[in-house]
Amino acid sequence: MLELFSAGMTIEEILDDYEDLEREDLLAVLAYATRLSQVKRIEVAQAA
Repeated sequence: MLELFSAGMTIEEILDDYEDLEREDLLAVLAYATRLSQVKRIEVAQAA
């Protein structure tokens, strides 16, 4: 979805192309991406 937004598609255009999605789904994608962009560091757990 982020790739579609970055290509310039609007929410309405995406909803037209993906009929199983709702506006709230796309807003959740944007909220999640915003949260990820605020993460300063990601630690990878190593197997013991």
